[in-house]
Amino acid sequence: MNDGDLPPASAAGEAAAEAVGRAIAAALGGVMREFDARAEGAAQSQGELALSLDRLTGELDKLLEDAPSPFVMQHAAKISSIRKRVAALNLLLRSVQRRIDNIDRILSTGIQSDTRPPETVETSTLTL
Repeated sequence: MNDGDLPPASAAGEAAAEAVGRAIAAALGGVMREFDARAEGAAQSQGELALSLDRLTGELDKLLEDAPSPFVMQHAAKISSIRKRVAALNLLLRSVQRRIDNIDRILSTGIQSDTRPPETVETSTLTL
């Protein structure tokens, strides 16, 4: 059955659903762009932090080779621990970014698709 065969009430309902879908997409579009910009900034900051920690760890390793002391070794262990946490946080940020991208893609394809109204978009595959 094509759109010309639909009763007027059904066509009006479909048009309303489409309008609501576009409004939701427009509202979420700004949020998604803002999130993308902030996530990019956080990823860049995390990258800079990881580089600084790598540099500092290298310097501490050299220092430990020259004069191993309990004080320096204690701080080296702390920096190594921080480095591991930063790496774990980077993985988490990438995972969140991929999930947000998936949500954005699902919303975009759900809105643009003429075969599925927005309320039938399946989100069961997303685990936030």
